[in-house]
Formats: sequence, structure tokens, C-alpha cells
Amino acid sequence: MPLGRELPQLLKQRLFYKGRKFDFEVNRLRLPNKAEGEWECIRHPGGALAVPMTPEGKLVLVRQYRFAVQGRILEFPAGTVEYNEDPLETVQREIEEETGYSAQKWHKLGEFFLAPGYSDEIIYAFLAQDLQKLETPQNQDEDEDIETVFLTPEELEKAILQGELLDAKSISSFFLARPFLM
Repeated sequence: MPLGRELPQLLKQRLFYKGRKFDFEVNRLRLPNKAEGEWECIRHPGGALAVPMTPEGKLVLVRQYRFAVQGRILEFPAGTVEYNEDPLETVQREIEEETGYSAQKWHKLGEFFLAPGYSDEIIYAFLAQDLQKLETPQNQDEDEDIETVFLTPEELEKAILQGELLDAKSISSFFLARPFLM
């Protein structure tokens, strides 16, 4: 097998932290060129995201406080995939909890790695259409500080291009959904 096509050999794996949402491990590897080193990795069960669109053509986003960036960012409703849960189930639950809407029509947009340089987290993106407002109040998690925001696809694209605080998964998913929105 030519150099560069072989996979590194795992020599040692250490779990440094086991958390509620992710684990952190350090791996000692031997590369195909025989060099050795350590690589840190966040192990994450994955996330599911909805690009919700109202019958009037507005996108439903949330402005949410994120501790890691010490501020509120605009993003599509999303959540962590629970053990043995289908990503579609995850996102159906999250859209209701975070926005107070449910969707009658779902289309899988695709999936992608969020930050493969240090994490194995994969995002499953869906387009949610034929939204209906729930009669019951939103059931947000205790640790969530969320405001619902409605934007047209054009307004969201402008916000992205002007550098408004959005996360990468929302920007990527918007562009996956764009052919269905405009």
C-alpha cells in the first residue's frame, strides 16, 4: 500500500473526561511513516438540525446564549442525538421544544462533520416544512435561553454575508436547503 494511504496505528487510547454531551480522549498513534504522536479528540453522538420554513416562506431560527462564545448567536433549532435515537426523531423533538412549532413534511438535506480536526460529531440536517404552531407552550430545557426569530431566506443570506453571529452548522444547512427555499 503506498505511503499516505495506510491508516495510523492506534497505540494507546485514554479517556480524559466523560461528560453529559461528549467525551474527551487522547490517542497515541504511529503514522505510516513511523512517526508517533498524540491526538486529542472529542467524541460526540452527533446532532440533528432543522431548517424550518413557515407556509409564508419565513425561516424559523433561535437566538440562543452560548457559554463558549459568551454571547447569543443565531442558529437553526438543533439537538444532540440520544443513544439509539434516529436523527429525525431528535430534530422533531428539538423543533417543538425550541420553537413551539411542529412540521408535517420533512426532507433530509444531508449530513456533514462539524469540526473533523478535533471532533467526530456529525450533523444530520433536515428541511422542515408545513409548520404548525403548537397549542401547548414551548418545553425548553432548563438551561436554555432562547428567543425565536423569523427571517426570509434573503434576510438570512444577507445576515450571513454581513458576518452576523451564526454558527457553522446553521450556515452550512442553510446553503444545503437554499435550492428548496428560493
